[in-house]
Amino acid sequence: MASIIKRKKKYSVVYYYYDEKGVKRQKWETCQDYAEAKKLKAEVEHQMNSGAFIPPQELTVKDLLEDFVRIYGRTHWALSTFQSNVALIANYINPTIGDELVQNITPRFVDDYYLRLQKVKSVSDRGRKPKNEYLSPCVIHEIHKLLRCAFDQAVKWEVVARNPFPKANKPKVEYKKRDIWTADMIRIALDNCEDMKLYVAMNLSFACSLRLGEISGLTWSNVFITEQHILNDDAHLLVKQELSRASKETMELLDDKDIYFVFPSMMSNTHTNLILKKPKTDSSIRKVWIPKTVAYILLEWKGIQDKYKEYLGCDYYDYDLVLTLPNGRPVENRVIDKEFKKLKEKAGLPYVVFHSLRHSSTTYKLKLNHGDLKATQGDTGHSQIDMITDVYAHILDEDRKINAQKFEATFYQRNIGNPLKDVKAPADDNPDLNNLVSALQQSPELVAMLTQLIKGNALSTS
Repeated sequence: MASIIKRKKKYSVVYYYYDEKGVKRQKWETCQDYAEAKKLKAEVEHQMNSGAFIPPQELTVKDLLEDFVRIYGRTHWALSTFQSNVALIANYINPTIGDELVQNITPRFVDDYYLRLQKVKSVSDRGRKPKNEYLSPCVIHEIHKLLRCAFDQAVKWEVVARNPFPKANKPKVEYKKRDIWTADMIRIALDNCEDMKLYVAMNLSFACSLRLGEISGLTWSNVFITEQHILNDDAHLLVKQELSRASKETMELLDDKDIYFVFPSMMSNTHTNLILKKPKTDSSIRKVWIPKTVAYILLEWKGIQDKYKEYLGCDYYDYDLVLTLPNGRPVENRVIDKEFKKLKEKAGLPYVVFHSLRHSSTTYKLKLNHGDLKATQGDTGHSQIDMITDVYAHILDEDRKINAQKFEATFYQRNIGNPLKDVKAPADDNPDLNNLVSALQQSPELVAMLTQLIKGNALSTS
């Protein structure tokens, strides 16, 4: 049914099939060596004999991904995931392999494709300059996840017989340790902060472990800081939404899925809108308790907002947002990032991004609660607890060092018996010691007796 033909240094599996119109056609599939060709031949023949063989189709990767996004992406992806995946397809996949036939995508093709991707230049996305000149291993991993999922669907749709991506050789990703500020550094930053909205955002990020989008999207209706709440140590907030910017085209494609509110554009020619949307995961919807001092900071900030509202009157945009510009408009991430950068330079603090305050928060809470991962996860809103253990394992090194110090203080400093404490290495010019060492080396019984004697002396003096 299928045969193996050697062509120069490679081998090809050749077989015949009937296409969707009933026309008999010949197919050549090239392999690197005879073992690979033999395995492919057996697989093709098994599929033909069992009725599982899928005839090759004139379907390109671009066509497959178009159906994949329309059928799968619109129902399974959140708004942010949809935008990022569509961008990966448009910027990197279609320009490189979009015209390739789906049937030509083999494991070897995929390995070669990932090597070629490492030499592809990064594209600016939504006006933001890329961090690296060429595609990083992290981006290639995201492309891999997308294509693997797409070809999984292709197998289910009986477009291809097998998915070539699961065993692909992806470039190695080296995860760098994320720099964070200590609690003392955060105190210095807060003492030097003169921008009130940044001051509020920093406290919410550190004390409540909130993401910046969750802070920007927080509304007063979800903040409970009455005097009664504070006195009862029950001041808290509810994370139910986040602020994000989305393209109008994407929102239309998804029929405004998971979007609670669209802020009117300030300019008529913009292609995007600020929105309040559902958090990416269900675990991000959570209740977080607020320290008393932070509750009073929020009350003071609310009073400042009310004065702006009274002064501006009908020119104030009242969206009930906690974090706002003086006119009530929402505060985008880039605004906070810009002010945060100024603060770092003014206070002379190490470089970190604003999101690192959330990591500092997680670190601090794990130390306060002695590693209570479940309680910390409840505040951070991570979907899986191993996300905390994987990302924050290094932060407990300091506590492990303290454990060794405590071990020394509570156990070893109690003058326990130590047979090695007063034993000195024998000198070559001391014949008596040399003779003693020689005798010990030749008599295990003498070593045992000497050890017991030393232990007895140590116990009698303790």
